[in-house]
Amino acid sequence: MQNYILELENLKENSHYRTIKDIKEKISKYIIAEDKKMLNLSSNDYLNLSCDKDLTLEFIEKHKNHSEFLFSSASARLLTGNSRQYFALEEKIAKLFKKEKALLFNTGYQCNQGVVSSLFGAGDCIISDKLNHASIVSGLKLSRAEHFRYKHLDYDNLENILKTKRNNYKNAVIISESVFSMDGDIADIKKLIELKKKYNCLLMLDEAHAFGVFGDNLTGASPYNLLDDIDIITITLGKALASLGALCISNSIIINYLINKASSFIFSTAIPSVNVMWTNFLLEEKFDLLKQKKEKLNNLFNKVHKLYPTVSSSQIIPIVLKDAQKTLDMAKLLQNDGYYVLPINPPTVPVNSSRLRVSLCSDIEYSEIEGLIKRVKNEL
Repeated sequence: MQNYILELENLKENSHYRTIKDIKEKISKYIIAEDKKMLNLSSNDYLNLSCDKDLTLEFIEKHKNHSEFLFSSASARLLTGNSRQYFALEEKIAKLFKKEKALLFNTGYQCNQGVVSSLFGAGDCIISDKLNHASIVSGLKLSRAEHFRYKHLDYDNLENILKTKRNNYKNAVIISESVFSMDGDIADIKKLIELKKKYNCLLMLDEAHAFGVFGDNLTGASPYNLLDDIDIITITLGKALASLGALCISNSIIINYLINKASSFIFSTAIPSVNVMWTNFLLEEKFDLLKQKKEKLNNLFNKVHKLYPTVSSSQIIPIVLKDAQKTLDMAKLLQNDGYYVLPINPPTVPVNSSRLRVSLCSDIEYSEIEGLIKRVKNEL
């Protein structure tokens, strides 16, 4: 046990120690944490749906007598943990993204890990953006494929890897997020498609932070007319859609392969059908509301980018302070001012890139963010 104690002490000394926050309540765009009500700027609830009590009650009243209004599936999908609700969601998402088929996983982490680790094996190679999410990195490590990581958004570096490595392998895949979770910057998806075609690769795109926030049909940052050129898309339902689960969207061969080979799907108890019903309710009955909230959020973050320019082009605003202790101190100061902003320190981000990650949601007003930015600028 001594080695664990020493490592924990080292984390504390370097301001990298994590704790679970004492959150009492979430009310719309506010959060009550440690007995203080603050504007919640650390949530992925981008459309402010998760705390909408009226919307929740409407859903319950409409569907509470449905046979699938259940809070446990009690089984994996391949046993008895399945119903038409799951198929309906998968069919709806596949159609939305102009693909043949989709598969529901329990979480975004399990989805990315399962897809990457099971689809690519010995004799294949994976070329992944350096700042891709930990779930993708976990999949890289579990896969038997060789993998290479190109410099973040550096497509010259990516092409150099493809030039020197691609012909040594049977299959190759390029993997990128669309909107990156810690910087809010957006991949050049047209360039990724160009390179995947030029070097005969597959392209996998993680739209976790873009689904529901970008696109006329809420499909994410990828241009709708280019969806056919993206071979594998993953999305999560636990962010903008305030639900549970994640989906891989692709052709029938890849989805059928995952059903048979992805351990994170095969051996997991399925998410409760009530969550699937909630997602279906939002997409079927509240799609116009989602689009209205998406437009409001886009208007907000576009104004904020003019006030505080960063690398971001999305709802995620990084305030990079580099030093871990300075970041902790700034977070505490802002919390005292009524802004629930949390520090992001290594290993979540690279060393010397500690930051505050300001996450904008649709119900937040520009004046509220204006006050936060002014406070930050005064302290820098």
